[in-house]
Amino acid sequence: MSVTTKLIAFVAIVAAVFAGAIGVGRLFGPVDAPASADHEDMDMAEDTGEDMAGMDMEDMDMSAASDIPKGLMVSQNGYTFDLDQTTAAPGSSVPVSFTIVGPDGEPVTDYDLEHEKELHLIAVRRDFTGFQHVHPVMDSDGTWRTRVDLTSGQWRLFADFKATGADPVTLGNDLAVRGTYRPDLATTDSRTARVGPYEVTLEGDLAAGSEAKLTLSVTRKGEPVTDLEPYLGAYGHLVALRAGDLAYLHVHPEGTPDDGVTEPGPEVVFYAQVPSAGRYHLYLDFQHGGVVRTAAFTATASETAPSEESTGEEPEDTEETEEPHSGDEH
Repeated sequence: MSVTTKLIAFVAIVAAVFAGAIGVGRLFGPVDAPASADHEDMDMAEDTGEDMAGMDMEDMDMSAASDIPKGLMVSQNGYTFDLDQTTAAPGSSVPVSFTIVGPDGEPVTDYDLEHEKELHLIAVRRDFTGFQHVHPVMDSDGTWRTRVDLTSGQWRLFADFKATGADPVTLGNDLAVRGTYRPDLATTDSRTARVGPYEVTLEGDLAAGSEAKLTLSVTRKGEPVTDLEPYLGAYGHLVALRAGDLAYLHVHPEGTPDDGVTEPGPEVVFYAQVPSAGRYHLYLDFQHGGVVRTAAFTATASETAPSEESTGEEPEDTEETEEPHSGDEH
């Protein structure tokens, strides 16, 4: 068969297929989606678009962020904890500097006082040792500077502050300290701490999502300390860190030194609410004799608050309304 003959045959076949397709189309008609389904889908899409367009994305971000425990993020609510260095050599009084970058991308220089300070810096190694609570000094350009004692290992730094006109924020960042790391592998609860001649005991049970009353009692050489000194506007300062991710909980005790009611020891009462069950590391800063000391504890939070039977407490009279405590959670 010649080339010309082959081409003529091919064209004829294509024409036949095309004609057949037209015939099938005329026989069955066009294939349309159900009209009602089409309109419903369109309305849903339009409604969804309108709803989403009317929502404030910043509000959505703020709402989601408010549910996250403090200290887990380096950036939140438009603020960023920017360390000048992310590694350091071990040693005593190691310089640390950083800035808090605001929503405008510039270092923040205006802060409100929170517990008598513009910014609180917490440093702790990720095995929960070496806890330090310091108050850096800010340069005119917004750079904060301080010194901390560092041992080899991975450290977590928390910046707790309130920029003027904004809500309080606690941001976290990591600092790697060079050298051989020997972690503390303690896994048991500890409710008694000894700091020099002082002994501090912790009473009270943490429970996920419930407010727990914690009582810390301070003695010195076996004698109750009844002349604790005000520190950061209170008779004690408590920080709790969740094991695993170091989620940060910051509370202050019930009452204040100048309220005419709160005694300066030996007991300091706190009201704390932890976000989940599990182990927590607690650090109490207290001042006596002009020196601030830190007592460290470990406690495990239960899934639910203990019942009245398990605590041995008498049931409360439900007809009376208890006055809310004056503890300040931060």
